[in-house]
This record gives sequence, C-alpha cells and structure tokens, in this order.
Amino acid sequence: MTKALIIIDTQDSFFETDYWQDKDFASFKSNLLSVISAFKANEQPIVKVLHSREDAFNSPFNPTTGLVKPMAFLPQDFTKVFYKSVHNAFTDTGLTMWLKRNQIETLVITGIRTEQCCETTARVAFDLGFTVEFVTDATLTFDMRCPTTNTPYSSAEIQARTNLVLANRFASIHAHSDY
Repeated sequence: MTKALIIIDTQDSFFETDYWQDKDFASFKSNLLSVISAFKANEQPIVKVLHSREDAFNSPFNPTTGLVKPMAFLPQDFTKVFYKSVHNAFTDTGLTMWLKRNQIETLVITGIRTEQCCETTARVAFDLGFTVEFVTDATLTFDMRCPTTNTPYSSAEIQARTNLVLANRFASIHAHSDY
C-alpha cells in the first residue's frame, strides 16, 4: 500500500494571525520533521498543501502578502505542492487526481490547525476512499474560547477532541514515533 505524507498549511501566514501561539510550536516542528525524515528515508511522497485566498484582501493568506510559503524549518524538496482556498485539501486542487495517478491509497495527515484544515482533510479523504492516518502530535492548533459559552479550551483539549471524533470513524490516530 502506497503512502503519502500530507503537510497542510504549515506556512508563514500563521505567524501574522491574531491567534498565533508559540507554546506548542517547538514540539510540533520536531515531531513533523521526524515524520518527514521517515518518509524521505523510505522514499515515500511528501505533499505540501498551502492555504491561499486571493479574495481575502487584508489576510496573511492572500498570496500578495508573500506569506503563502512553507515555514522556513521545512525542507523545500516536496514531491508535489498544491494550493487550496477552502478548509480541505481536495476541493479544486487536483490532489485527488494526483494521488490516484500515483496509486497512493494511504494519506498521513499533518500540519496546522488540527481541528480545522487537518481534520476536515482527513474526513474528506476518508469519504473519497483513502485510508487515513492522522498524526496528532505532528499537527498544531491553538487555545480557543467557545464563542457561545466563553469556555476556554487548550490546544491539548482540542487535539484530544479531534482524536475522539476521527478515531475508528475517519482515521487511525498516530504519534510521530510510529513512523
């Protein structure tokens, strides 16, 4: 079974958002680099997906800002790069066709916004017939407050919730050390 590593939205745009937090960034970087090293060692494809919104004029995700590029810690030799404008990595990107042409059946999901673009991509990938491995400790998210109750949720709680809703439904849950 052919696998591909999918690295979602690990881009400079996030450094300019009002919700960026450094607290989990060092461990995220280390864990993601570990998974990348394993994929390189096994000569498996590494796909980078960047979020780009030309219609978001004052956003760090607008390509005119120069921020829609991989974070500096990432190696620059990806097998393929795709640009998305919605939460999942499949809609209007050509990713599905590329994966099928390359006979890739299993997607290993990593990247930024565990509960948003990473989780959404995992769900869509499963619905498209791919086997999905979600590497939670190689995803990053940020503390948030519920807008209706003002209840705070830590990044760890948000990641645990993602594991809960994905496991045994849409994906198998993994740690970076599994690769």
